[in-house]
Amino acid sequence: MTQSTDSGCPFGQTARPDDSAVQVLDHADTFQQPPVADWVDLAELSRDPYPTYERLREESPVAWIPGLNKFLVTTFEGCREAESDQSVYSANVSSGAMAKALGARPMLRKDDPEHAADRKAVNSALRPKNLNEAWVPRFERNARFYLDALKDRGPEHADLNTDFAAPLAAQNLIDLLGLEDADASDMQRWSSDFIDGIANVLDRADIWTRCDASQEEVDAVLRELIPYYRRTPNSSLISALANGGLSDFDVAANVKLMISGGMNEPQHMITNSIWALDQHPEQRMRVLNGDGLWDAVFDETVRWLSPIGMAPRETTRATVLEGYSLPANASIGLGLASANRDRRHFGQDPDDFDISRPKQSHMAFGSGVHLCAGQWAARISIGRIAVPLLYEELPELRVDTERSAVWNGWVFRGLTQLPITWS
Repeated sequence: MTQSTDSGCPFGQTARPDDSAVQVLDHADTFQQPPVADWVDLAELSRDPYPTYERLREESPVAWIPGLNKFLVTTFEGCREAESDQSVYSANVSSGAMAKALGARPMLRKDDPEHAADRKAVNSALRPKNLNEAWVPRFERNARFYLDALKDRGPEHADLNTDFAAPLAAQNLIDLLGLEDADASDMQRWSSDFIDGIANVLDRADIWTRCDASQEEVDAVLRELIPYYRRTPNSSLISALANGGLSDFDVAANVKLMISGGMNEPQHMITNSIWALDQHPEQRMRVLNGDGLWDAVFDETVRWLSPIGMAPRETTRATVLEGYSLPANASIGLGLASANRDRRHFGQDPDDFDISRPKQSHMAFGSGVHLCAGQWAARISIGRIAVPLLYEELPELRVDTERSAVWNGWVFRGLTQLPITWS
């Protein structure tokens, strides 16, 4: 899947508040003004965001980033506080590009009760019991199909992302949604176009053209599928949405949301997990010796290499976060990936990959009412099926150091190329 280079904020821009706008609280002298971190280099964030995150957490855990036109929150407690109070930190951001990219405002850009109504329609379909009963055989079948294709590429040419992770994530999502006539290439293209549209801060016409074309394709499919699933419901997510009391418009918005985001985390969790274990051979040996640690691998990987690095919010009133004054209508980015490396929450070695780490809450799936609805689908299809299967069938699997691995992005971060080999 093609990723945005994150050359700017992927959720839209807002004007930098002037000094009077920032000093809106009567007790402004009690709290600090958020500093301007004009040293933040967006290209460096895309190459490797973690050194920047560490400096921000230490120097200015809430800071105005001129290149993003928003305040960035980088601590665990700051992100958790904002996620827990939608009355102050709204997901319904006025400056976002998501509604334009998807043609409508999906549940991720709504607060309760609107959000709860949309979310209720899919919650039961994505519970572990339902996933295990309805989807595990399909997840296993898909993983074996693309593993055979990976083997056919051979150890000299195989790329884990393009030959396995991306098409598998696409096919699993096609099946979950109920897009029976789509293929993996359709899903990858739609997802890429929607994500590029969400990230189109430079307002590039070519990106909107691609995004609009994918919107039209998906909408045309849904015009047939929504009434079909209302007549003949099944276990798919489109069926759950269509029979959940939502309008056709809201069903379509949320399907396109799932297309835009439902590939990233599963796709990148495959490549990230293999890369992390490859970099830590002693831990990989423990896992492959059958210690029942696959769930620990998933949780530590999603914390250490968070595929979704930032979530947007907007203040509904003047407030204080982590001791910093924020004005009403402030555009905020919650640095989820940074929060997941915060030593004040995770202890002295948050930059280490450690599958023995004591179980702690993390922000990789967000938190609060917007906790990712698809997290169990990812845990089961990737953490318990796809990644273990790779090592089961290819026990000598390793990263091919003769070819280059490529990381990209920081809002959506992952390996766009991961050459692998085996004996």
